[in-house]
Amino acid sequence: MKSKSILGLIIISLMGCGPDLSHYDSLVKPQIVTKSSQKMLTYEITGDPNETAEIAIGALYSAFYKLKKDHKMNSSPPIARWPITADTPRDEWIGIFGLPISDSVTELPDDILEKYPQLKIDNWEYGEVAEILHIGSYSTEHANMVKLINFIDKSGYEIAGAHEEEYLKGPGMFFKGNPKKYKTILRYPVQEK
Repeated sequence: MKSKSILGLIIISLMGCGPDLSHYDSLVKPQIVTKSSQKMLTYEITGDPNETAEIAIGALYSAFYKLKKDHKMNSSPPIARWPITADTPRDEWIGIFGLPISDSVTELPDDILEKYPQLKIDNWEYGEVAEILHIGSYSTEHANMVKLINFIDKSGYEIAGAHEEEYLKGPGMFFKGNPKKYKTILRYPVQEK
């Protein structure tokens, strides 16, 4: 029980408050940038994100902090990829949640895999991506998604991969926080038409 409380406090500090995020404010207008590939600790889960995200993110941070004891790593916000179509029922959504990890992590220890067999090490390739910062609850992302998709098209690009969200500020494990202040980067990999 004590480890769950500590994990909860860690997640609250990372998602509910924490570092100054004002340097992301320029992303309120969509942009195309080049993003480097990242080595990721990932957890894939199927179901309604309102029910599954907490499970995935909890497992990721629990494993991350165990790995951090042997590897120099800084905490980063969680990221999720959604390789689904818009008409997929929410209870069938596939979420691939991830946390960036150090290149020095080459395998997961048995004790982590025994507790979280869904965890994997993966390399997320990027290149050119289109991004926009959404401020507000997840249920109000649609307008910014439309704005981002229109920007991609008008800029002479097309979507080249799964929708991705980087959760800069959101609910903690125990407290919902203020959804009007959530900050999420909405992202698509893109390529020129």
